Amino acid sequence: MLKIKPWILAAILPLTQTLGQNLEDLQAGFQADLDAALEELAKLQETISEEKIPLSKRLTELESELIAERFQLNKSEREADNRLVELGSLKSQAKSLSDEQAYLKGLISEYAELFETRIHITEVDAIQPAINETRSRLQSPDTAPEVLAEQSVALLHRSIDRLNQLIGGTIFDDQALSPNGILNQGKVVLAGPFALFGSEKMEDSGLAQLQLGSAEPTVTYLGPDKAERIGVLAGSGQGLFPVDPTIGNALKIAATEDNLINHMKKGGPVMVPIVGLGLAAVMIALLKWLQLSRIRLAGPADLKLILAHLKAGHPDKASTHIATFKGQVGDVLRSALEHRSESKEYLEELMYEKMLSAKPALERFIALIALTAATAPLLGLLGTVTGMINTFNMITVFGTGDPRMLSGGISEALITTKFGLVVAVPALICHAFVTRKVKGVLGSMEQVSIGFINGLPDARKSD
Repeated sequence: MLKIKPWILAAILPLTQTLGQNLEDLQAGFQADLDAALEELAKLQETISEEKIPLSKRLTELESELIAERFQLNKSEREADNRLVELGSLKSQAKSLSDEQAYLKGLISEYAELFETRIHITEVDAIQPAINETRSRLQSPDTAPEVLAEQSVALLHRSIDRLNQLIGGTIFDDQALSPNGILNQGKVVLAGPFALFGSEKMEDSGLAQLQLGSAEPTVTYLGPDKAERIGVLAGSGQGLFPVDPTIGNALKIAATEDNLINHMKKGGPVMVPIVGLGLAAVMIALLKWLQLSRIRLAGPADLKLILAHLKAGHPDKASTHIATFKGQVGDVLRSALEHRSESKEYLEELMYEKMLSAKPALERFIALIALTAATAPLLGLLGTVTGMINTFNMITVFGTGDPRMLSGGISEALITTKFGLVVAVPALICHAFVTRKVKGVLGSMEQVSIGFINGLPDARKSD
């Protein structure tokens, strides 16, 4: 057991008394603080109890408002989604309508262009303004769709009215150029694709047509009989209506046709040597054919007769029969008769020499026909090149806007080629026939010579 010394207890006892007193004081202070805190807690609990019910009510109200706002938000989001869907649908409809409008705009533009090509030259003053107005509306980006629709419908109605007028025929005042180039006032009788122009002067009445380079219709005179009928029809609205089934194309083709001289003049200066060679080839071919046709060929019967006379000892009769043969054939036979007493080899050389001397005379000027057949196409090609050069020069100066500027060079280019072939082909045929004829004559002469030489020994024996 632990023993505490007295002096230690004497020292600790005062400290214990002091500490006990302090502890009592601290306990009393803690108790007072605790009582104050408990009182404040009681007050706070009472305050919380008093404020809890209103706050709960307020919280419930706020929760209700939050639920309502969330519902409204969901509703707004659904409405926004629906509006987006509707907006996409409207955009799709707008694009479809825009495409449809562009398509209809293209159709109206194409219809206006086709309609413009269908109207007659006499209808231009009455219909062209409406077409131009529609075209300008179509080309303008500021044109409202309803205005464009009204303009298009108006053009369609105008075209329908025109068709109704053409079916029944219509007469209206207009002006046209007479065949003399004078602008006259008169009446146009229009029925279908046919248009007639009637004037006070009979020579100014006829078929109304479009002429290249003229803004006014041009009158084609059809003769006094038809001109009188047209005048009566235009004046009274009754009478016979002359109809051209070709709608003027036959008259246009007839107007482009030229006679041979004018046609050749369009070929230019190259036509002179082409025509000259052609005429020379024809004349030479005819003369050579006549020359060769007049040559009487000795046939087998003639050769037998001559040899028979020689065998019978009648050379005078043989000479008389040979005298009936003119030209180179007669010369060969006479030479053979005169030298019949010579050797066979000599006689062969003599007759061969005669045939060689006869060949140039028979073939004289035939080479010119062959030259013509070879040269004429080249001259035609020369004219073609010259004409195309002139054409390109015209294009360089005037451009390609007016085709009439180019017609001269093109005509020269084509006509020279045409006449070059026209001359060359007959020349080639004539050369073939004449050459064949010459070969036939030479072949006959050679056959007669061989036959005469082969039959001559028997005649020598009888002589």
